[in-house]
Amino acid sequence: MSEVKKRFIAGAICPKCKVQDRIMVYRLENVDYRECVACGFKDRMHFQPGARELQTRVNTPIEQVWEETQVVRLPDLKKD
Repeated sequence: MSEVKKRFIAGAICPKCKVQDRIMVYRLENVDYRECVACGFKDRMHFQPGARELQTRVNTPIEQVWEETQVVRLPDLKKD
C-alpha cells in the first residue's frame, strides 16, 4: 500500500476549533478527507458536482471577444 499524501490548505479555517492554517487534505480510496491537526477534527469532503465556472477573459471564446470588441477612432487633432 502506498503512503497517503497529505497537504495543508493555506487560509483554511477548521469548522470545529476555528483555527486557521491547520487543515490538511488527503485522498484515501478515492474519497477526499480534511483533517485539523490542532483539534483532531476529521471530515469527508463533499464536492458539489457541476459547479459553474466563472467566465473570465481566459476561458471566453475568441469569437465572443471579437463580437464584443468595439473599434474606437480618435480624431486627428493636427492643425496644418
